[in-house]
Amino acid sequence: MSEDTMVRPYAARRRKLSPRAVPIVFAFFMSAIMALLMSGVIVAANSGFDQGYPARVFGAYAFAMPVAFVCVLIVRPLVMRLVSMVCDLPR
Repeated sequence: MSEDTMVRPYAARRRKLSPRAVPIVFAFFMSAIMALLMSGVIVAANSGFDQGYPARVFGAYAFAMPVAFVCVLIVRPLVMRLVSMVCDLPR
């Protein structure tokens, strides 16, 4: 079967968000990943690894994720300014 006759999956045909959404989507994914990683580390440091570890991590994550999302949205412009002072950014 040639590539041009193959039906693309639905996900590949869906329309993507506009470029204006990039800061919000970036903040969402960055905060989701960082909140999960930090929740895991902090829970392990405070109470160790045992049977209840995953439940404690996801409990902490449920609290940390919205806070992290708002923080990333607020801090992003400052971080971009700092990065532009250190790096030669493409135009």
